[in-house]
Amino acid sequence: MGGKYSLEELEIKANDIREDIIRMLEYAGSGHSAGPLGLADIFTALYFDVLKHDPAKPNWGERDILLLSNGHCVPVRYAAMAHAGYFDKNELMTLRQFGSRLQGHPERTKLPGLESTSGPLGSGLSQACGMSLAMRMNSENHRWIYVIMGDGELDEGNVWEAAMLASKYKLHNIIGIIDRNNIQIDGPTEKVMPLEDLSHKWESFGWNVIDIDGNNIEAVIDACSMGRANTTKPTMIIAQTIPGKGVDFMEYDFKWHGKPPDHDQAKKALHELRTLGGKIKGEHE
Repeated sequence: MGGKYSLEELEIKANDIREDIIRMLEYAGSGHSAGPLGLADIFTALYFDVLKHDPAKPNWGERDILLLSNGHCVPVRYAAMAHAGYFDKNELMTLRQFGSRLQGHPERTKLPGLESTSGPLGSGLSQACGMSLAMRMNSENHRWIYVIMGDGELDEGNVWEAAMLASKYKLHNIIGIIDRNNIQIDGPTEKVMPLEDLSHKWESFGWNVIDIDGNNIEAVIDACSMGRANTTKPTMIIAQTIPGKGVDFMEYDFKWHGKPPDHDQAKKALHELRTLGGKIKGEHE
């Protein structure tokens, strides 16, 4: 770790982002809860340590690229972007409203700082490959492409087509991060369409594979650093995360994949996040 924030500050930031996700989803009355909460540590690591970016100049030519392939998890990206200074935090409460820049899936032309429009699952890695090849043509060897993917979307065949292409052309500036939370909309991933042994699958496709605890911010930062150090292969970070992380009644429950909390559930979730599951006593009691 070498960023301007301490690990403790990053952990607090991730918790703040989780609180905003709950508020956004409750107010919107629709959206996905489990995935965004589980991804908060990864997005905190990216926006506040890993990425080379400038919120004041979202189209800065030297920036790294961040793609969200599982676009339904975009509330966590909006919250992280607001905390990073891309737009005012008050705008978060417009999630999924008509005319809002914060749609239920990211729309590139609506909000500066979004690199792609995503909705159909499985397309993010292919987009990353195209961008990487373009960077190679332009001799932009100092820029990195990070692509967040859901484990459920690995059921899509074009993911594996992109995996082969990236390996063939040694697109080493691609760092993929799989949100391995083991759930998708219809149930556990291993029941819907078994994925394991996932690490060996990616290794067999010619990728550098790093398996980590995706809810450990320091581990995410270190894995990204290790990925950048590999100059011969693309890297896939398999991040084991807890769906619904931080909210006891949501954790590990696939039914929260595509469901927002109601008012009482949001109140309970916010209390739990503010007190870290009762570990903190004080003004929020």
